Amino acid sequence: MGRQSPGRMWLLGLPWALALLVTAASSGPSAAPPDRASIFADLSAAELRAVRTFLLGRPELGLSPSQGGPLAKNSLFLVELLPPQKRRALRFLEHGGARPPREARAVIFFGAQAEPNITELAVGPLPYPSSYRPLPFKGGRAVPFSARPMTRLEYELLHGALVAALAPLEPLLLEATGFGFQNCSERCLTFSDIAPRGLGPGERRSWLVIQRFVEGFFLHPAGLEVLLDHRDPEPRRWAVQRLWYNGRYFGSVRELAQSHARGELALARLPEPPARQLFSSYEPRGGFPSGTPTDVHGAKVCEPQGRRYRLRGNRLEYGGWSLAFRLRSSAGLQLFDVRFGGERVAYELSVQEAIAFYGGHSPAAMQTKYMDAGWAMGASSYELARGVDCPETATFLDAHHLLDADGPVRFPNALCVFELPTGVPLRRHFDSDFQGGFHFYAGLEGRALVLRTTSTVYNYDYIWDFLLYPNGVLEAKVHATGYIHATFYTPEGRRYGSRVHSHLLGNIHTHLVHYKVDLDVAGSGNSFETMDIRFENISNPWSAGARVVQPRLHREPRRWEREAALPLGRAPPRYLLFSNPRRRNRWGHRRTFRLQLSSHAGPVLPRGWREERGVTWARYHLAVTRRHENEPSSSSIYSQNDPWDPPVTFESFIRDNESIEDQDLVAWVTVGFLHVPHAEDIPNTATPGNAVGFFLRPFNFFSEDPSVASRATVIVRPLDPPVCSRLHVQRWTPASPGPCVHPEPFTYNGTSRQV
Repeated sequence: MGRQSPGRMWLLGLPWALALLVTAASSGPSAAPPDRASIFADLSAAELRAVRTFLLGRPELGLSPSQGGPLAKNSLFLVELLPPQKRRALRFLEHGGARPPREARAVIFFGAQAEPNITELAVGPLPYPSSYRPLPFKGGRAVPFSARPMTRLEYELLHGALVAALAPLEPLLLEATGFGFQNCSERCLTFSDIAPRGLGPGERRSWLVIQRFVEGFFLHPAGLEVLLDHRDPEPRRWAVQRLWYNGRYFGSVRELAQSHARGELALARLPEPPARQLFSSYEPRGGFPSGTPTDVHGAKVCEPQGRRYRLRGNRLEYGGWSLAFRLRSSAGLQLFDVRFGGERVAYELSVQEAIAFYGGHSPAAMQTKYMDAGWAMGASSYELARGVDCPETATFLDAHHLLDADGPVRFPNALCVFELPTGVPLRRHFDSDFQGGFHFYAGLEGRALVLRTTSTVYNYDYIWDFLLYPNGVLEAKVHATGYIHATFYTPEGRRYGSRVHSHLLGNIHTHLVHYKVDLDVAGSGNSFETMDIRFENISNPWSAGARVVQPRLHREPRRWEREAALPLGRAPPRYLLFSNPRRRNRWGHRRTFRLQLSSHAGPVLPRGWREERGVTWARYHLAVTRRHENEPSSSSIYSQNDPWDPPVTFESFIRDNESIEDQDLVAWVTVGFLHVPHAEDIPNTATPGNAVGFFLRPFNFFSEDPSVASRATVIVRPLDPPVCSRLHVQRWTPASPGPCVHPEPFTYNGTSRQV
């Protein structure tokens, strides 16, 4: 915060910082939103602009524009919705209580003061903000300034510092790569930065991988990696500390330049990139031996009788499902008030974090431990291509973000909704008479509704899906695609991956994704148990002296948080059950939902090792905790640059080992996979086999499969068995769906602009 007087400095990271709310006159009355789901809706462009205008107008904050100027300034980094407290939201949704006040979360970098820090504020009420208050982290601690995410301004300064520092290496770079930094136009070098930025708290020094700037530059490392210290708020004091070139370390730019000048350097000369069909491009090359035509359209999704889902603002309804959704800038998709048949199944389902921890021979590779919420995973939601990213029939929705910008930015077509034929029946049966005929055939076509967005966090693209099935099953799924994070090939690197091109090593890494699942199974009071089988060896009751070995159910109630933390590295029980102990289905069973994992996740680091402290949620397949308002997320946007002492430590959520019997519970789910890159990851990692997630499945929640309500069933019965020459076909939809008419031709814009 800015200076108030010569003898007074306010530090917004301290507990007493903003005990007194700052208030301003309201601009006017607010209109009542049209739908109850709107309490969870992302902030509109007008609301984002109003929050920014209000905060920049508060003289005690001393805010400057985000773009331009010095690093050592106070600036607004992020504005997004601050969801209402659950008790207030449920009082409004279920009991006709007052609509919760609509508020924003604002992240401010206070760099223009003696003790810089990061402070988060709640700003409201919207749409006409008039006050703010501090949002404390659990434990009341401040976030150090060195933990802040990177900004566009810092990247611009970093690029300038790098170009200036590497000027003595221009002859080396031009000779080895044909590209350079100095006065280049079309043959330029660029860089990718590695995080975390150091080896301990307070550091801010990044390894930079130098690359040729061609299409797919992630796959074109030049063999040079540079460690640049940029902690000081004054860029003139930034300095290169170490370099690595083609397997050797150097203590300074001068040392490397002199080694080259003396002819002592093993130069890695890169081949000239071709003008067309570069190996890192998407341009088609080669052909399939089968002769299948690929220059014509393949199968498509169509809606011959119109859309069967309903979208009202951020309320989505399909079959028995209804839910509210948002795309928060920090971490991505978030569902609220998820109901089936009018009954709430979950209060919240949301993406929390995605990490990729690497190994390698070069310093950049061994340092790479990406935590993507720190790179604004949610605000990396660029335009989806109609007919490629989503079917032509999909509904596309824009997103607005205010992140490291001087106003809201519109991201067109950032989300899509579509109904998908699964290509497999939801259920079916052919009832044979075992004489060449049949008694009946019955089947129900498989359909699901998909809510999708993507996150392109530099090289990797994540495709985030929530799928709704008509039998009460919900699936959360993420596909990984995009470019691998690759480094320069050296023979020693083969221990850490695969050589995938002449000078390219695909580095081994583990992807883990974390979800929050706030279950409300037939109410907020839930219990958790695991179930699997054990074998029993018993006397055969119908044959004296014989034994029977058979499976029986083994149920294990998990009554405490520690008992409900299932560690990675050990196979979890196969049934993970959340039930309401006071509610039963028609057959006397507790009404229950099952959490089913689709994952082959493994540990990323030994427990307690340095950077592992920033991802302690990654210790568990599943951890179940009692819900608390001060534990809204398992990670934060600050963990990437301070994983050693992060402001959010998930392990603290279960350290107190609270009772989880008949409580409001949250399931924290980790899914992921090990990726050893291979030649087929060139040019890109493909989605088949690279998808993980989980299902929420009713398990004695209903008295029968709720998809019996679907009229898409087909039943066929013979009228003259066993001949079966005359058939009675029953269906409740038209015999023919009619022609599939495709909408307008393909268009794409791909830009996101301030509004």
